[in-house]
Amino acid sequence: MKKREMGGTEITRGSKNVYADLGLPDADKLKIKTDLVIQIIKAIERLQLTQAEAAQRMGISQPKVSAMINGDFSNLSERKLMDCLTCLGYNIEIRVKPVRKPIGSLRVVIA
Repeated sequence: MKKREMGGTEITRGSKNVYADLGLPDADKLKIKTDLVIQIIKAIERLQLTQAEAAQRMGISQPKVSAMINGDFSNLSERKLMDCLTCLGYNIEIRVKPVRKPIGSLRVVIA
């Protein structure tokens, strides 16, 4: 990470994954889940759904929707979050391509 000083304070530029910057295990997985949840919340708002309506459409309980909106989505897998998005009218596309680096990466790209 790149460091610089500003006004006497050292500033470190983070990566695009706060979970990795914090040294958390499964940082890539957490970032993907976060990106999916952000899109689910935007979809719920765009569709003007109540939590109960969103829960019914996504096939999960209203308390799980509430927890998700409040940042607790540890009980939902990436697959379930993708299913939730499709139930809200989104297509999910997974693209696999080779890279020159020894290890590839996972990311969510919003169209």
